[in-house]
Amino acid sequence: MNNILPWFYLKSVPGVGNLLFKRLVECFNSPDHVLKASEDQLLRVDGVTKRVAGAILNHRLPQKVKWELDRVTQKGYRIVTMMDPDYPQLLREIPDPPPYLYVYGQLDATNRKIAVVGSRNATGYGMTTTKRLCRNLAALGLSVVSGMAIGIDTAAHEGALSGKGTTIAVLGSGLEKIYPAENKKLFHRISDNGAVVSEFPLTTEPEAHNFPIRNRIISGMSLGTVVVEATKKSGSLITARLAAEQNREVFAVPGSIQSFKSTGTHTLIKQGAKLVEHVQDIVDELSPFIQTRRVSSQTRTAKTEERFETLTADEIQVYKALEPYPVHIDDLVRKLCMEPGKLSSILLQLELKGVVHQSPGKLFSV
Repeated sequence: MNNILPWFYLKSVPGVGNLLFKRLVECFNSPDHVLKASEDQLLRVDGVTKRVAGAILNHRLPQKVKWELDRVTQKGYRIVTMMDPDYPQLLREIPDPPPYLYVYGQLDATNRKIAVVGSRNATGYGMTTTKRLCRNLAALGLSVVSGMAIGIDTAAHEGALSGKGTTIAVLGSGLEKIYPAENKKLFHRISDNGAVVSEFPLTTEPEAHNFPIRNRIISGMSLGTVVVEATKKSGSLITARLAAEQNREVFAVPGSIQSFKSTGTHTLIKQGAKLVEHVQDIVDELSPFIQTRRVSSQTRTAKTEERFETLTADEIQVYKALEPYPVHIDDLVRKLCMEPGKLSSILLQLELKGVVHQSPGKLFSV
């Protein structure tokens, strides 16, 4: 860990933010060389004032840093710096990349990453659409990046995991402060099949101002950002704006024109975001940067037929009566002219088979 100390030392200097840290390392090749530079050499770097140069030359390493590094080792975490081969290549290119990341799991530098973000208070349509989309992304060998929040973020991670793929969670807190607490199991599943990362010290609380800061990492390590269900004031729109500023692609999944939860995504589409109906819309847009097999209409049809092979005749009848938007069970009873008890039993079986999603209030969707 001794080679990590200069990174923590320089990062803890008052007045040295991520932007200036990057400039210093680019100029002197490493934090160690920055710390050995003279005042005159430091002052040649754009943004370094006499005050900052003096702070670099006279700063003392906080005692808490040594505790922090000991804790990292004890818990099996890793520190991945900008100069490490595992540091995401695309993240290095943004103006203010984190000098280092706390990592739990396995992080890689490849560019085959897609960010998927959206509302915490998601609808059944948003959840099922996100899971299906991320499952297909994972099946194509793309890693899904999100923020591990409840709602769309959770669905994105779970979808990628169900597709036997990798996923990366970027936290707005330290690794020792899992947020939200109900995603503790998901936290460990992600670390086993990808990585949980944070730029914040281990015990940093999930304070509100941390989340816009972490959003630049979600978009920064990804080729593009997909937004599913976002209101006009959603934090997901911050991630989309950051993606555009970082010269990355922005995608949006349309929702109902009657749902305020999709007003933000519809605004993105009006502003030029790529409309996403299925995974191939993303693959087509990013094809110059990734190589993957195309999902043909024949393949999708075959998968649908394969799914129907596992269903009974009654289950197929009910499945075909459902829509992406939730339908109340009473409406299904009238539509199918079926006994409520029998319909409830069939819906339960479909839910157990993973082809139907139930939302609060006896609402069902595919």
